[in-house]
Amino acid sequence: MNRNQVRATALGFLGVFVVFGILAYLVGAEGFIQELADANRRIVALILLVTLGWLAAWGIGLRTVLAVMDIEISFIRSFFILNGAMFSNNITPFGQAGGEPVTALLISKVTDSEYEQGLAAIASVDTLNFIPSVTFALIGAGYYATKMSFRRRLQFLVAGIIILAIVAPAVGYLSWRRRTRVQSWIVRILTPGLKRLGGILPRMQSPTRQAIRSRVRHFVAAIERVAGDRRGIIVALAASTAGWVLQMVALWLAFLAIGSPIPFSVLLFVIPVGALAAITPLPGGAGGIEVVLVGVLTTLPELAIGGGTAFAAVAIFRGAVYWVPVTIGGVVMGIVGVDAV
Repeated sequence: MNRNQVRATALGFLGVFVVFGILAYLVGAEGFIQELADANRRIVALILLVTLGWLAAWGIGLRTVLAVMDIEISFIRSFFILNGAMFSNNITPFGQAGGEPVTALLISKVTDSEYEQGLAAIASVDTLNFIPSVTFALIGAGYYATKMSFRRRLQFLVAGIIILAIVAPAVGYLSWRRRTRVQSWIVRILTPGLKRLGGILPRMQSPTRQAIRSRVRHFVAAIERVAGDRRGIIVALAASTAGWVLQMVALWLAFLAIGSPIPFSVLLFVIPVGALAAITPLPGGAGGIEVVLVGVLTTLPELAIGGGTAFAAVAIFRGAVYWVPVTIGGVVMGIVGVDAV
């Protein structure tokens, strides 16, 4: 990393610490720290194992998508690639939006495939992961929408989820039906921007319009191949769903570890909603995700938990699902030699 990249990353994590400090102050730092100190260590260790299970499930999804593209890799390799993807997502702003280009490069280097195939693979995995997430959120939202004591702030949240569940598939469907026009639009946007970069960056040659058009076509062709394989989609969706369920188990165990168990059904709504906060401009959405999770957990009508308790459980949960892939993925990135930021 160059000096500017190091500075940007450091500022991002400084923002995360500020958000954590404010949240700890609001919920009560003493109670939060005491909850963490009293947590059951065996259950915390079990949370780490469940986290590895989540990463393994999503690794299977990635392996399935790559197999559809005739890129055969072992389960172990897919597991490490997935962790490398999570690493790049977790240390770059805006979560997946910031890390996926690096992930595509990692896939292409490890599997000796074209960059467009790697980008199409991770884009397909992200899309397939979105489907179970929004489905779980809608199920939870439908349940809480029937509650007479449903608070207004959650009514707005549920309305947002419903709108997202309608708008996102609609935009995706229309874009897919008109993908030829979308390809031309992408080429028109990318060509001048990449030419300017070629004039600024000494090691980058300005690509021709034809080269950009060819790469975009290869990317779309790879997406078409994945979309046309029903068996692959079913397997990848099953793996994604299993991964989401394991995340829910991890947070449920976190509450159990601090002696404040909650109904598992609550997490059908909480986990997907928290994941939406990854779009915040902090590294991997850290800080924003915790704030959303604590806010939702302390607002749900059937839960009677304090802010300190909620934050303690969320801290244990996020400590596992954030730092386990960052640790494993950081080693992967170091070995492969991909610049993550």
